[in-house]
Amino acid sequence: MLIMLLSNVAMGSHIVGGEVSYKYLGPDTGGNLYQVSLTIYENCVDPNPGAIAGDNPAWLSVFSTVKPYLKYREDAVTYTSFEIVPANFSNVCISNAPELCLIKKTFVINYVLKPNLTGYLISYQRCCRNGSISNIRDPGQTGSTYYCVIPGRMINTSAVFTNYPPQIICMNTPLLYDNSATDDDGDSLTYEFCNCLDGGQDTAQKASPPPYDSVYWLPGYLPTSPLTGFPPIVINPKTGVISGTPNREGRYLLTVCCHEWRKGVMINTVKREFQFLVTNCSKSTVACIPQYSKDPNTYIVDCQDFTINFVNCSVGGLTWHWDFGIPGLQTDTSNKFQPSFTYPDTGTFIVKLVVNPGTTCQDSTFRYVKIYPKFKAGFIDTGKHCPGDSVQFLDKSIATIKPVTGWLWYFGDGDSALTQNPKHNYAYGGIYNVILVSENIKSCIDTVSGQVAVEEFKPFAGSDTIIVKGEHILFNALGGSSYLWSPATNLSDSTIFDPIGYFQDTGLFTYKVWVRSSFGCYGNDTINVRVVNQAEFFVPSAFTPNGDGYNDYFRPLAVGYRELLYFRVFNRWGEMVYSTQSLEVGWDGTYNSRICDMGAYFWEILYVDRFGVKGFMKGDVTLVR
Repeated sequence: MLIMLLSNVAMGSHIVGGEVSYKYLGPDTGGNLYQVSLTIYENCVDPNPGAIAGDNPAWLSVFSTVKPYLKYREDAVTYTSFEIVPANFSNVCISNAPELCLIKKTFVINYVLKPNLTGYLISYQRCCRNGSISNIRDPGQTGSTYYCVIPGRMINTSAVFTNYPPQIICMNTPLLYDNSATDDDGDSLTYEFCNCLDGGQDTAQKASPPPYDSVYWLPGYLPTSPLTGFPPIVINPKTGVISGTPNREGRYLLTVCCHEWRKGVMINTVKREFQFLVTNCSKSTVACIPQYSKDPNTYIVDCQDFTINFVNCSVGGLTWHWDFGIPGLQTDTSNKFQPSFTYPDTGTFIVKLVVNPGTTCQDSTFRYVKIYPKFKAGFIDTGKHCPGDSVQFLDKSIATIKPVTGWLWYFGDGDSALTQNPKHNYAYGGIYNVILVSENIKSCIDTVSGQVAVEEFKPFAGSDTIIVKGEHILFNALGGSSYLWSPATNLSDSTIFDPIGYFQDTGLFTYKVWVRSSFGCYGNDTINVRVVNQAEFFVPSAFTPNGDGYNDYFRPLAVGYRELLYFRVFNRWGEMVYSTQSLEVGWDGTYNSRICDMGAYFWEILYVDRFGVKGFMKGDVTLVR
C-alpha cells in the first residue's frame, strides 16, 4: 500500500505542456555532437510536492525511428534551470482573475550520434496532466509524450519556439499570439495545429518505444480545432500567429507543429504542447465604440456628409482620448466623452479610443469609419398603370462613388425584386407604396419610397337580363371613357356606354363591350340578353340560406311586368314571415332575426302587367339547410 501511495504521489496530475529541441554542436569522436533540451511546464497551484519532485531527474530515451524501434540508451537528466513563468497577463483591472502558478524546468544533455540512414528519436514521457483540461477525456489519468527526431545523415539544428503563450485568455476577447519559431540553419518554417500524444504510465518514468497514441478528444474537438471560437481559433501557417476569439470557458490542450523545409523538402518537425486557460474576465474598464455598419469592425459608413457624431459605450472610464485616424495629422484628436469630427475628404479611417489613458486601468479599442458622400436612392416608373399591365421601374440612385451594386424593391403588394430596373404587374387597381433600398460599392445604403397609382379599372357590361319580344332594353356599361359594342346588331349606337337594344325575335343574344379608360387601360366584359315570347315570373322551388354564397336568397325573376305590388312569404300556420315590393333582394330565411325552420313555405305575388292589368300568382317553396 505504501508503494502504491508513493507511486500515485509521483504520478500526480500536474503536467501542463512541454517540448524537445536539439542543437548541432559539431563533429565528435565517433559521430556528431548534439545538445538536446527538454522543457516541461508544471502546474504549481495547490501543488503536489511529490509529483513535482518526481519530475527530477527526467528520463530521456534514444530509439531508432523504424521497427523494431531499438532502444540505444536511456539517461536520467537533472534539470539545469528552474523558474516560475510570468503570467503574461495583467490582472490589475480584472476583478476575477484565476490564481496562476507555472513552473518551467529545462533538462539538457549532450549526445554523440553516429550517422545512419534512419535517424534517432529522443523521447520523454510522464504522467499525468492537470485534471481540469476541458477538451480531452480523463485528463488527470492521461500522460504526455514529448519527442524530437534527429536526422541520421543531414546536419541540422531544430527550430526553437520564441515566446511562451499567455496563461490566461479572456473569453469573447480577440486573441493574437505569436507562436513563431527561429531556425539557426535558415530553413523555411510552416505551422499547424497537430495531435497531442498520450503516454507516461510507467511508474519508473521511462519512455516506451514508438509509435505513440493520441489523447482521446471529447466530441466537438479535434487536433486541428482544439478550442471553440467566433471567429474560429486558427494558426497562420506562414507566421505561426494564433488568432480568433474564444467563446467558451475552460482549459484547452493543444499542440503546434513547426515544420522545417530545406530546398522544398520537409526535413524535420518540432512540437510544442501547451494549454490555454479561457476565463470570463470581469474587466473594470472596457473601451467600446459601437458598430452601426454591417461591414466588419466598422462604426459607420456615412454617405451623406463629412461630419460624424461618435457614440461612446465604454464602461469604467473617467477620461477618454480619441484619435480620428487622419494620416500624418496630430490634431485630429478629442478628449470629450462623445465628440463630433468633420473629415476633410472621403476615405476609410481608423478611429481609436483610449479609456483612462496613462493609468493602470487603461483600455483601448478601434473601429473603422468610412466616409463616401454622397449617395441617394431614387427611382421613376413608366408604362400604363393598368391592372395586369407591366409597370417599368427605373433606378435613379445618385452615387458619387460608383457603381451602385445592390437593389431591393418592395412593390407594395407583397412582391419584391433584386434587379436594378424591374418590371412589375399589379393585378388590381389601387395606390401602392413602393420602396427602393439601394447600395453602392462602398456599402452606402439609402432608402426612398413613392406611390404608384394603378387605375381601379374594371369594365362592366351590365347584368344578364330577360325581356319580352318587342320591348327594348337600355344598356349601361361602366368602367371607362370610351366604349365599343360587338356585335352592333339590334343596338341604337355601338360606340356609346348606354345604347338602346330593340329585339323583334326571341333567342339568346350575347354582347361584348370593349372599354378604354382615361389612363389608356383596355378591357372587356360581356352581357347576355334573353328574349322570350311573353311576360313571365320565374320562381325557384327551393333555396338554401346557409351563407355559402349560392342560392342563399329566395326571390322571383320577373320579365315583362310594369310593377310589383307585393311579394309575400307565409309559414305553414299562415303567419307572414316576409314581404317586399322589390325583387332586387329576396328573403334570407329568417323572421324577426331568427332562423326559420326547414320545410315548405307559401308565397303570393300581386303585380301589374305591361297593359295596366292587375294579376295574382301563388305557390310554394322548400327551405333547405
